[in-house]
Amino acid sequence: MRWAPVGHQPHRRPDSCTALSLATAAARRRHCRNAGVARSNVSTSLKELQGWGIVKRVHVLGDKRDHFESMKEVWEMFRIVLDERKRREIDPTLAMLRECIRQAEKNNGSDSYTRQRLADLAEFFETTTAWYNQVRAWPTRALPKFVKLGARIRKLVGAGTK
Repeated sequence: MRWAPVGHQPHRRPDSCTALSLATAAARRRHCRNAGVARSNVSTSLKELQGWGIVKRVHVLGDKRDHFESMKEVWEMFRIVLDERKRREIDPTLAMLRECIRQAEKNNGSDSYTRQRLADLAEFFETTTAWYNQVRAWPTRALPKFVKLGARIRKLVGAGTK
């Protein structure tokens, strides 16, 4: 996995701040002031990104300030974000739907429309999760090619223009 210093831009002063340039406490304060974001939110976001493995803290010899590096491969970052979103949002939703289906099957008073709607939602989430797991197994370098196929896939499956 390749890493790049966050905020390192040779054409700018080293202390300049961009959206991802959160290398020093002073830069974070400037960024927060300019973007209207609380420093605690920036700190929390950095910790979250560190937990996901997208950003890591690095030490600069002779400097006590915090410096960070981000992953260099954008598609791998995208993959990690999708993994985390799936883990936090899709997986619990699917588990809840399965539990609702079990409860509806136990409760004979549940109407058939509700049971069918729950089954349809669960099937949708199971299908998209299975598709995601297949795509997740592909090498990272294949993802941009797949995404760029766009309209050609639509033609292949006979979906037309709309």
